[in-house]
Formats: sequence, C-alpha cells, structure tokens
Amino acid sequence: MVLGAVNVDMVVRAPRLPAPGETVVGPGMERFGGGKGANAAVAAARAGGRVRYIGAVGDDDIGRQALRELQDDGVDTSGVLVSTASPTGVALIVVGPGGENQIAVGAGANGDVSAELVTAELARVLPGAGGVLVSTEIPEEAVAAAVRAAHGAGVRCILNPAPVVPVVAELLGLGPVLTPNAGECLALAGRPPADGAEPKRDQVLDAAHALVAVTGAEVVVTLGADGVLVVRPGGTSEHVPPRPATVRDTTGAGDTFSGVLALALARGVGLDDAVRIANAAAALSVAGEGARGGMPTADELVAAEPAAKALWNG
Repeated sequence: MVLGAVNVDMVVRAPRLPAPGETVVGPGMERFGGGKGANAAVAAARAGGRVRYIGAVGDDDIGRQALRELQDDGVDTSGVLVSTASPTGVALIVVGPGGENQIAVGAGANGDVSAELVTAELARVLPGAGGVLVSTEIPEEAVAAAVRAAHGAGVRCILNPAPVVPVVAELLGLGPVLTPNAGECLALAGRPPADGAEPKRDQVLDAAHALVAVTGAEVVVTLGADGVLVVRPGGTSEHVPPRPATVRDTTGAGDTFSGVLALALARGVGLDDAVRIANAAAALSVAGEGARGGMPTADELVAAEPAAKALWNG
C-alpha cells in the first residue's frame, strides 16, 4: 500500500535555477506524472511489486491522464478518489543544467484525501499488506490515520516525511521507519540548520540517533550525491556510499528510493540489502527525464544490483 499525492509535473529546463525574484528562461515546458506518493508507487510497481494506491485527483483531463499513467505502470488505483470539488494537483519544477531542481506544488485534490477515506481503504487490505508507505503531501489527519492503522494491524509502516508537517512528531512513538533527507531529518529532530547552511553529516547522524530513540525503528536518511545514512536501534549506524550515476534530472530520486525500499522490506529483504537495492534504483532513476522517466524495471534493477533478485525469491 502507498498513500500520498498525485500531481502533474510541469517542468522547465533552465540554464540555472532562479534566485529569489529572478526570472530565467528555458526552451520549453514538459509535462510528466508526479506526486511523491504516486512516484514511489510507480517505482515499486516497476520493480515488480503489487501496489495499491490511495490518493485523489480532480475530475478533469489531467487527473484522468494521471490515473491512466499509474494504471499503465501496474498500480491499482481503485483507492484513488476522483474529486469534483478540486482540480488535480500540479507541481511547477525548474531543473538546472546539473539535474538539480526547485519545486513548488499546488495541492489541489490532494487536499481532499480524508482520514475517513484512508481508514476505509486500509480496512479493506490490512493486515494482508506487506507494508504501508506514507508520504506527507496529503492532509495531516490522513497521514495520521494511515500510520495508526498500520501500527494497529501490526504492518510495517515506512513514513517519508516530505514535507515535514507537525503531525509527524505525534506519530514517531508508533515506530515507523523514517526515510527523510538530511534537512528533513534535522527538522524532525528539532535541529534545523541555519538559513542557507548545508547540513553536515555528523549533524544529520546525531539527529537521526535522536529520532531512533523515539521511534525504536530504523531511520534511513537520503543524502543525495553523498549516498545514504542508516541508523538503527541500539546506536549502530552505517554510511552507504552513492552509486555511480548519469545525472539528467534528480526529480523523483528520493521517491524512487522510498518506493523500492518499501517494496524490499515488504518482501522480507533485510535492511542492509533493501538499502542497497533502493540506492541502486535511485541512481538509475536520475538518468531519465521527469520524476519517473528513469525509474528502473525489475530486470534493469537486477542488472545494476544483483541483490535485487531477493525481491522475487520468495
């Protein structure tokens, strides 16, 4: 199960990312499927997972197209609400020459995902699901309902706190596996870096240990080009180096990581191998255009990381 936003990404490739108040001009605009939760669902499905999605789109052309795209990738969209009250969510993305990006999101129908919808949909599939992946681009009450339902059913919950919203702090005691990036990790631990400061790995490590002390579960921090930091209960930690990558567009790399990590854990793969597999998937993803263009198939993932065979060995 995956819960989160469904967006349509409007992408402009520019010679540089704009500074505050600055306009930059690119050659055109491209449209791709997006939304952190939807992206993660596609990543898991392409890697061979059976994925059911909970979210919302508007009753409009781009919403219908968004659903078709998810279905074409094998995602079960029967849990997606088609809202007559709001348009489909849109993300406005500027991509720089090195693949770095800036993103602003208009939530639209994602704001119509209710706790009632989440509770009803999860009641149909829990405890049979192998895991529940929750992203936080939907209302906080829906996020809380999902994490609490998974905890109550004894199903492993992976929580991607992007963005960090206040309710996440209330849910840490339920033991979700957290997959923040460095800035999100510091923010969750109440240790945000100074404005404009690049988080240092030792700061992130200390913050992750503080979070593990509350959750009692692993914290897996994505560090972008610096790899992945894994912190476990008991005080142990490991830095997993980045995989070689051809970078065209980093949009969706973190979503790819979360989706494939959740799939691996749901299939009973140990955390070490699950992180290696997800790390490989994220590295492959940045070679394509848009959030989903480079997301690997199962065969591509195994070719890059033989440990991915474990996803289908049982």
